Amino acid sequence: MTKFLMWLALAALVIFAIRSKIRQAQKRYQDQFRQQQQAAAQPQPQPQPQPGYKARAAAQAANDAEVMLQCAHCGVFYPASETVQTNGRDYCSAAHAALPSA
Repeated sequence: MTKFLMWLALAALVIFAIRSKIRQAQKRYQDQFRQQQQAAAQPQPQPQPQPGYKARAAAQAANDAEVMLQCAHCGVFYPASETVQTNGRDYCSAAHAALPSA
């Protein structure tokens, strides 16, 4: 009978130890899950893009942009470097400048 009680006590200890380890693992998993949820809820700072080829090209295009004017005759917009001025008005071509004003 004492052997039976000894084996029963040993089995109880083993079961207790296994359940204890399972609880610890579950607690660790739940803590990690909570930390991940909290980290996901916080807004992440956006990394600043490094000025690469596209950024430099866009900056260069903005610097190279030319003022656009509107033709007094037809209303078309054209670059200021191509303007033909007559009587203080801007025209897109010499042909429109030569036409009588409406």
